[in-house]
Amino acid sequence: MPFVRIDALRADGARLDALGRAVHDALGETMGFPSDDLFQVLVSHDGAGSTLRYGDYLGVHRDDGVVFVAITMRSGRAPEQKKALYRRIAELGHEYAGTEPRNMLVTLTENESVDWSFGNGAAQYAP
Repeated sequence: MPFVRIDALRADGARLDALGRAVHDALGETMGFPSDDLFQVLVSHDGAGSTLRYGDYLGVHRDDGVVFVAITMRSGRAPEQKKALYRRIAELGHEYAGTEPRNMLVTLTENESVDWSFGNGAAQYAP
């Protein structure tokens, strides 16, 4: 079960939806998550009241098209799967939302089964 947060500058509803679909489809294709496993927070920042800050770290030039994608999921995926996920998010972000691959910054945080509750105060994945 991935939990996804996507933050973008001045993104309208259609662009946020496209970015969400790109990440969701990439997770399904590279990690095998089912299509109904969908938990996302999609946020647009107006650049004044809220904004994103970024630099050209590691020689990657970003601009105001930058998108931050934060994914939390249970541990256990191989490094090759994670690399494939990053590539596919960049590809689909460009295809679906017109976001340049250089502007897709992705972080992946892993945790354990007991770290999740899907409602009703229960830890459904806990042994």
